[in-house]
Amino acid sequence: MSSSDQLTDRLLEQTRRHFPPYNETEVEITPIQKGGSGRRFYRVRSAPEQSLILVQYNLDRDENRHYVQIAEFLAQHDIRAPRVYFHDPGEGLIWMEDLGGTDLWHYRDEAWPVRRVFYESALAEVTKLHCLPIAAADGLRKDFPQEFDAPLYQWEQHYFFEHCLGACFGVEERERVALADVPALREIAERLAALPRVLVHRDFQSQNIIIREGESYLIDFQGMRPGLSKYDIASLLYDPYMSLTEAERAEIFALYTEMRIHAGLPLRSDGEELMRLCAMQRLMQALGAYGYLGLVKGNDSFLEHIKPAFASLVAVVAAIPGLEKLHAALLALPPTLARERV
Repeated sequence: MSSSDQLTDRLLEQTRRHFPPYNETEVEITPIQKGGSGRRFYRVRSAPEQSLILVQYNLDRDENRHYVQIAEFLAQHDIRAPRVYFHDPGEGLIWMEDLGGTDLWHYRDEAWPVRRVFYESALAEVTKLHCLPIAAADGLRKDFPQEFDAPLYQWEQHYFFEHCLGACFGVEERERVALADVPALREIAERLAALPRVLVHRDFQSQNIIIREGESYLIDFQGMRPGLSKYDIASLLYDPYMSLTEAERAEIFALYTEMRIHAGLPLRSDGEELMRLCAMQRLMQALGAYGYLGLVKGNDSFLEHIKPAFASLVAVVAAIPGLEKLHAALLALPPTLARERV
């Protein structure tokens, strides 16, 4: 018996132990390919109407263990997310509600009026999160990943320089160091870190938004932490997996602004400027992750997303004062990755 079959048998045994109805029928366990978090996802089905999602996570990563706590927290505050049915922390296994496999990305080729409805639903859920006082999560905060402070913003920047510019585009270390030392980058990190924080999803993009019966549900929220609401919105607006026009981005931003007003949240006069800064940070983080997951972890599929994310970053950086040197350097890069030039 292969190691894969042995794993499947063990997961089936565990499922039947905790969910007796699955002892009475034939059960199919199907792997689900998802993301780069290191977790493994399976659909456990005994009938078309009876299925679960089983998550097997790495015990060495703290944020994976906190997924259940955050899911329960979201449920307490009526934020749509999968319900957790059972958690075995010793084995690193979570059984949760199967919301289906249709995410927002699935609708990427639909007309804008169709997609707009789903974006509006997703914004409504994340706005509920942004409205919560951070004190509401006091019981979770000791287990949160690092919150968005200046060192984290600077880490995102250096992640980009190392794993995208260096590893993917072959930019020499001396040039990378010079670009990373542009004063405006440090000033942006400090400016964003000085702003009031709210609870943010941290990876609010189309593949982490499940659409079920026309409503949006949040998934992959284990990175939730205090940060800026505009970081979440920038993640959605500049999602490399989707192709949004500038008009569509403007409409999404306007929808979110209306929801903030309705919720009584404050609006800032520099909101659009802060959105650009958050978009720069998010795109740098994403590009660094694509390079790391693609080249270090060997998952080539992530390298496919570098081109659209990089194009968005170039456009965003062009509109930020003080980053002219970085913008010129990005424009001067070859259109292909270093390994494609060998």
